[in-house]
Amino acid sequence: MDSTIESVRELPSNESVRELPSKEFNRTTDTREMLARASRQRDEYNLANYRVVDIDAHHFENQSWSEIVERIPDPVIKHVADSFRVNGRLTPGIVQTSAWPSHQNVGGRIPHDPGTEESTDEEDTHRQVALVRRALDSIGIDCQISFPTPMLGLGMHPEQDVEVAIARAYNRWITEQVVSIDDRIRTSLYLPFNDPPACEQMVQEFGETKGVLGFTVTSIHYRPVHHNSYMRLYAMLEERGLPLSFHAGPYWGGSEGFLRQLNRFISAHALSFTLCNMVHLANWVMNGLNERFPKLNVVWIESGIAWLAFMTQRFDNEYMMRSSEAPALKRLPSEYMREMYYTTQPMERGNMELLEATFKAMNGETQFLYASDWPHWDFDLPSTILDLPFLDDQAKRNILGLNAERIYRI
Repeated sequence: MDSTIESVRELPSNESVRELPSKEFNRTTDTREMLARASRQRDEYNLANYRVVDIDAHHFENQSWSEIVERIPDPVIKHVADSFRVNGRLTPGIVQTSAWPSHQNVGGRIPHDPGTEESTDEEDTHRQVALVRRALDSIGIDCQISFPTPMLGLGMHPEQDVEVAIARAYNRWITEQVVSIDDRIRTSLYLPFNDPPACEQMVQEFGETKGVLGFTVTSIHYRPVHHNSYMRLYAMLEERGLPLSFHAGPYWGGSEGFLRQLNRFISAHALSFTLCNMVHLANWVMNGLNERFPKLNVVWIESGIAWLAFMTQRFDNEYMMRSSEAPALKRLPSEYMREMYYTTQPMERGNMELLEATFKAMNGETQFLYASDWPHWDFDLPSTILDLPFLDDQAKRNILGLNAERIYRI
């Protein structure tokens, strides 16, 4: 699409939406009221003149859990999946973690994040679609890739058949009930990564489905990303022109791992959402997967961008001293990293000099993708890109939407 955008799109008026102080937010607060300031900012920044594609936003699939469970044919696994629900919400059983949700909502001070109970009065419209539309209109987003929330940790479940069954049921649900309804809502479908043949089946079954822009890995339990059992999957995605995304997720505690030593949520959140993608990216690059699948677009989601400059320097330094340990590489690791794609949220804006250096080091104008992460507590608005003083207008347009349109063929 031409970055100048010939016709200015119309955005909804914000005149009838009241702005609430954050202390009045609760589980029933209307999304449009929570985003009243975002709507005002949308108009102030004239977002109607920009193409805005949100690469990472979330819905709370637990609110439609009964619809998902209905799509599980095996009665035993259906019973197991249904047991994760208590009073309409998912219990820790599905994600194998207990401390994270209660700490993420800051002791209840961010009640919207764990799951909303706001009413929707749109007739003949699925509730999830109605809620996403409210956010799209309020923020000023043209197209959004929607991910699950509790299911981000499904890959840590010890039973592979449970993961596969729930994944297929969820993928059927979101393609049938959500993304098929509104062209502005898209998805990058869940891959049950612990079962490589099942991943291949998912690509075959859903790869050409309306609203599906690619496939996503959210958590890995048994095999590293460079394991030979995944090579057919990567080849299938490359042949079909479907991007592969690695969506970061939380980890804190457990029976092993040094992150359990952290005694504050702020520490666990800062490190775990970067560490997982650092490990996967290290395995991807150092084992030559960029060389093996040069046409496969790989996207790294929800780790911010501050970690990238560190990784390029560290990898290049190690490689130049021990290149024999990475025989598949034909170039410096940093060169491969600069050819992959990264979402900007949560953008670390505390030091503009370091931020600008990161953009330059990673060719941010062509490789970075705007993401909101709405409705999570640390979401970013399009202004996080538009306010950057070191980017020209074309770079801002690229990051806000044009890069995504090119990669995902929107």
